Amino acid sequence: MDLFRSWVHGQISAGRRVAVDTETTGLDTYRSGYRLRTVQLGDERTAWVLRVEVSAELLEAARWALQVLPAIEIHNAPFDLLVLDKHAAIPLELLGPRTLDTRILAHLYDPRQPQEGGVGLGLKPLSAQLVDPEAPDTQEDLTAIFRSLGLTKATGWRGIPIDHPTYLLYAGLDVILLSRLRPRLEKRLADAGVRQGLVDFEHRVMLICAKMERRGMRVDQDYVRRLVSRLEEEAAHHAARAAKFGVTSVNATAQVSAALLGMGESLTERTAGGAYKVDKAILLDLADLDTQWKPRGTRTPNPLADAVLRSKRAGKWRTSYALQLRDGLDVEGRAHCKINSLQARTARMSISNPPLQQLPSGDWTIRRALMADPGHRIISVDYSAVEMRVLAALADETTMKRAIAQGRDLHDFTAELIWGPHFTKQHRKMGKGVGFGKVYGGGAQTLSRQTGAPLPEVQAAIAAYDRVYPGVKRYSRTVQRDARAHGYVVWTPAGRRLPLDRDRVYAATNYAVQSTARDVLCQALIDLDDAGLTDHLLLPVHDELVAQAPADVAEEVAQVIGEHMAMDFFGVALDTDPEVGGRSWGGLYMKDAETMIREDEWYAAHPDAAQQRVLSLAA
Repeated sequence: MDLFRSWVHGQISAGRRVAVDTETTGLDTYRSGYRLRTVQLGDERTAWVLRVEVSAELLEAARWALQVLPAIEIHNAPFDLLVLDKHAAIPLELLGPRTLDTRILAHLYDPRQPQEGGVGLGLKPLSAQLVDPEAPDTQEDLTAIFRSLGLTKATGWRGIPIDHPTYLLYAGLDVILLSRLRPRLEKRLADAGVRQGLVDFEHRVMLICAKMERRGMRVDQDYVRRLVSRLEEEAAHHAARAAKFGVTSVNATAQVSAALLGMGESLTERTAGGAYKVDKAILLDLADLDTQWKPRGTRTPNPLADAVLRSKRAGKWRTSYALQLRDGLDVEGRAHCKINSLQARTARMSISNPPLQQLPSGDWTIRRALMADPGHRIISVDYSAVEMRVLAALADETTMKRAIAQGRDLHDFTAELIWGPHFTKQHRKMGKGVGFGKVYGGGAQTLSRQTGAPLPEVQAAIAAYDRVYPGVKRYSRTVQRDARAHGYVVWTPAGRRLPLDRDRVYAATNYAVQSTARDVLCQALIDLDDAGLTDHLLLPVHDELVAQAPADVAEEVAQVIGEHMAMDFFGVALDTDPEVGGRSWGGLYMKDAETMIREDEWYAAHPDAAQQRVLSLAA
């Protein structure tokens, strides 16, 4: 170990940033039985692979080095920082501020995935592009070794012998590649004009989100076990409905499309292979449901489309949510959702294990499982129509800004401008849809399908929207023109660089608004952290922050969080809606959810009655 310690002292003396990586038994950092196997440190030419799983001396050497090194670099830092926090007793608060995350650097230059025309954000593909195209693909070699040992990708990380030469090569090569990659990424950002302030901003956000991930949320395990059974019953029930129309598998698109055509439905969209499309958007339209699964009242619902949708949703929710929450908990019964603070092309966050940001905005079913700590109450603070307000600010749309300043419901206001004071609910929905189309990039065809309104009516509404809000149309033209002038890149007010597809220049407004709305939430996270409120935070979901506080101060804490989140954005007030519920997050989405908790406690003690309720819910 003397050579290793001498190398570490040499790195410190030279003022170098040291690359760090870990190898573990998988991705579920907090699950029982999880192990840290190796810790790697290195520079451009040297890699030290410390087999900490089998040697207390090597673990102590790794801990010593990481505590004394003033500057390190990690690719996808939250994962390794939390592993080291949990399994090597190196606090996130100690190591995090010293860490540069090269994945953040890569995202700030080009966030696109390979299917979007980019190289992606993985260490290997980035290294192949920027460091050495001939670098050995040890991932493929390692996968082959897994197979030769009778292991899979899922079991290989746990089962491969720790002294296997391919495993050690894989571990060591990563820190060498990382050391060579970082200066090239930094040069890219400097040449492109991306500010260091934005790099620092993203690292602050990353650490705040890592603290939330480490804290996790308690799970009502009895409820989740019953939910697994209920969703299985629901999926089977609706699959049986679909079978009455000749569909033996709701996932067989050819069967579904053939049955729908046989029922007289008109399918016009096709896949690249020529098959009829029957995706979620098309099925919702045929079932006469809007994007929140509420009846539209515009046509006779197709029973097959409804059955397929509901069976697939119940199956997905069982697999993606209920089973994850049942089986992926730590020893204290907490779920540690992975929070990726910088994910989509627009930089919007994502949550996985389970993917909570994909939940319908008004549904309580899954949220009901996630709980505040004993003696605490759940807090939710959401921005009020943040995307539309950001659009109004960026576009400097005078009429829209005036309505916001007057406290008007923006969608009512829009409907009144277009259709007059006696507008209908359908008019309001149409105006709202057009506005969100500006934000999310949806066109007339998409809005027609979502609302059930004829295409000419939707096109007329879009034209009317442009007349009453000319600033929005003017801004859209400006941001598209500027994007073309900058090599099909959108630059946001935060200085974020967003590559734009040449055949989708119309998405420039969508990118600018969504990215800016995300940065508003992230600035709020930093402001809350500066105010010492991070210990209350649990999850960031879209434009909502979920938090908790002791019951006797929850109302006060909610108001303080809301005050710190609210801001003036280019003359537009970004207001918040603080809410305080009971112990369940779902209680904020359904007024009877807290009563259901008490009912569930009774059913837990009466399993026969619980089974009867599962069957009745499925029916």
